[in-house]
Amino acid sequence: METAWMCNLRQRQVLAFFVLLHVSGAGAELGPYSIEEETERGSFVANLGKDLGVDLAEISNRRARIISQENKEHLQLNLQSGDLLINEKLDREELCGPIEPCVLHFQVLMENPLEVFQAELRVMDINDYSPVFSEREMILRILENSALGDTFPLNNALDSDVAINNIQTYRLSSNSHFLVVTRNRSDGRKYPELVLEKELDREEEPELRLTLTALDGGAPPRSGTAQVLIEVVDINDNAPKFQQPTYRVQIPENSPTGSLVLTVSANDLDSGDYGKVLYALSQPSEDISKTLEVNPVTGEIRLRKEVDFETIPSYEVDIKATDGGGLSGKCTLLLKVVDVNDNAPEVMLSALTSPVPENSPDEVVAVFSVKDPDSANNGKMIASIEEDLPFLLKSSGKNFYTLVTKRALDREEREKYNITITVSDLGTPRLTTQHTITVQVSDTNDNAPAFNQTSYTLFVRENNSPAMHIGTISATDSDAGSNSHISYSLLPSHDPQLALDSLISINADNGQLFALRALDYEALQAFEFHVGAIDQGSPALSSQALVRVVVLDDNDNAPFVLYPMQNSSAPCTELLPRAAEPGYLVTKVVAVDRDSGQNAWLSFQLLKATEPGLFSVWAHNGEVRTTRLLSERDVPKHRLVLLVKDNGDPPRSASVTLHVLVVDGFSQPYLPLPEVARNPAHDEDALTLYLVIALASVSSLFLLSVLLFVGVRLCRRARSASLSGYSVPEGHIPGHLVDVRGVGTLSQSYQYDVCLMGDSSGTSEFNFLKPVFPSSLDQCSGKEIEENSSLHNSFGFHH
Repeated sequence: METAWMCNLRQRQVLAFFVLLHVSGAGAELGPYSIEEETERGSFVANLGKDLGVDLAEISNRRARIISQENKEHLQLNLQSGDLLINEKLDREELCGPIEPCVLHFQVLMENPLEVFQAELRVMDINDYSPVFSEREMILRILENSALGDTFPLNNALDSDVAINNIQTYRLSSNSHFLVVTRNRSDGRKYPELVLEKELDREEEPELRLTLTALDGGAPPRSGTAQVLIEVVDINDNAPKFQQPTYRVQIPENSPTGSLVLTVSANDLDSGDYGKVLYALSQPSEDISKTLEVNPVTGEIRLRKEVDFETIPSYEVDIKATDGGGLSGKCTLLLKVVDVNDNAPEVMLSALTSPVPENSPDEVVAVFSVKDPDSANNGKMIASIEEDLPFLLKSSGKNFYTLVTKRALDREEREKYNITITVSDLGTPRLTTQHTITVQVSDTNDNAPAFNQTSYTLFVRENNSPAMHIGTISATDSDAGSNSHISYSLLPSHDPQLALDSLISINADNGQLFALRALDYEALQAFEFHVGAIDQGSPALSSQALVRVVVLDDNDNAPFVLYPMQNSSAPCTELLPRAAEPGYLVTKVVAVDRDSGQNAWLSFQLLKATEPGLFSVWAHNGEVRTTRLLSERDVPKHRLVLLVKDNGDPPRSASVTLHVLVVDGFSQPYLPLPEVARNPAHDEDALTLYLVIALASVSSLFLLSVLLFVGVRLCRRARSASLSGYSVPEGHIPGHLVDVRGVGTLSQSYQYDVCLMGDSSGTSEFNFLKPVFPSSLDQCSGKEIEENSSLHNSFGFHH
């Protein structure tokens, strides 16, 4: 059952990497990356898409994945974002123990074509362990005649963290006799020693109780404490002394349990109980306690279990000798585990391409790694295959290999190869491992062009130049030769109203899209079409992608004034009562803009006015209102020039001219309206003629205008005085009069007889605003009454 399961697993591995072609850059290195231990699952490490230089669609399409040694899934790759994430919480102490730096090696594998990238993740230590003393209380017996400066070793604390997060210093509670000194071992660990600063007197103080604190270098630092009980001993002159302070011993890793490691010996010149010495391990770690034991009487140190070089390559142990008087001495045992060649190489297949297309030299067929936990020559490995095969084994990094085709394969000659990979180490004796893979050879055009996006959105600003490049559509084909040569074309549109051939063209070789003519946002804001890609294989394979072209608006339309209309007809005149209050609504300018967005946001501004300060325009709605009360000094007719401006960049604008007539009951004298300039002829000759005439008469017209202005002002005052006694008739209003009571912008009820008269110049104006009498009917001809009626309707008044 287990053999069948393994076979099925291998078959699934073969199918998982089916038809992976054109691999390049195998063995390229990424990183190194780093992350702190205990980081939450799913935390971000790096963006492999950026580091690999590929887009997200390629990562997903090529089924990128992470391969780690021993198949431990510490990391995961998010195919949608290209992010390398933590798959599980990493405990640096569990992964690497005391070894620093803690490095996890892994590969990034991308298929179709197959590429392998080497990478490593460094797990950074955090200060997640506090120093811990194995004994909560240490008892020292110190002779009362100990010399100043004598040192007394204390049990050190243990901290599973490394580097700066490990124990950095020891502190002692305040006292008058001792201070603590932090010493360094050869392996970097630190241990405390008491130093006598003031002589002891047993009769005065038989014992001292101190607190020893171990501090690590974390931020913030962690600490652990232990109590030190010092018993002052009455004269035991000699402490045990070892024959040498340090013992260096080597032992093979395959030594059996109970093997003698070393026999230590310490001498004590005292006699009796003070001269009897007992041996013990001093402050052993958990690993040392499980591995070594010491005979308290003979000093023999033996193995309690087998040692393994691959797990712990060396030990540093303190041995303490204590006499009957409580005095002790110390030596250090440096035990080095000697590696033996007890591990055969392992072969771990990462990827296999089968079948392999024929006529494909230097094609990557398989990717695998080898592993041997032994050291030195015992861990060095050599991989090889049979020499008579058309395959070549290449090293792609430390202990990583790729199997590639040495020459073009011929399916008609041979359609299957059984390849045996042999891996041997250089130890004595040599250990060897073999692994066999089967590679099929095929010949087919089985990869259709693939767009790097399923749909594209291109943006082009309106009024573009014809034949402008607006974007590129790109597809790739994993095949080789003519099978991977791609031609692009525009597919027929399903919209019969979209003349695609007149809008867009595509370069069949590189997929570049061009706009054939200038686009108009106001006419066409967006359109869609499909682009096809076909290879030249036999049979040919194709695919298609959706392209959406969005036309961006330019500020190419100036505002258009709807009211009042600005044309060659009679000018629009608004009536303003002289008694109008400030804020009186005179009229409202209505304008539109064919553009969109901020290009169509309109604002209104008063440029010119006959009487500055009398009128104002609201910037957002175009309402023209009075800003103050009218006075007798104000002229009866006003000409306002308003600017309508959009919010484009650069902004466009239009101007509108308003004529406002101030009315003051039926006593208002005849007021000629401002002349309306005729529109120039549309042909160029007529325009030139008018310009010449205007320039020739400008000087004479200026002088005449000044004189006319002075005369009109004088006549207006005289007429106002002579007609001030007229009253408004009551009863039915004749049909030729205009009733403006309560209508438009007039705040009082008046009755006017409005006549339009034509003069020799062809301009029309208000001929009078007078009180109405039956005798005045014959002042207006039928034609004038008809014109009055049309003007009246243009203002919205009704009979």
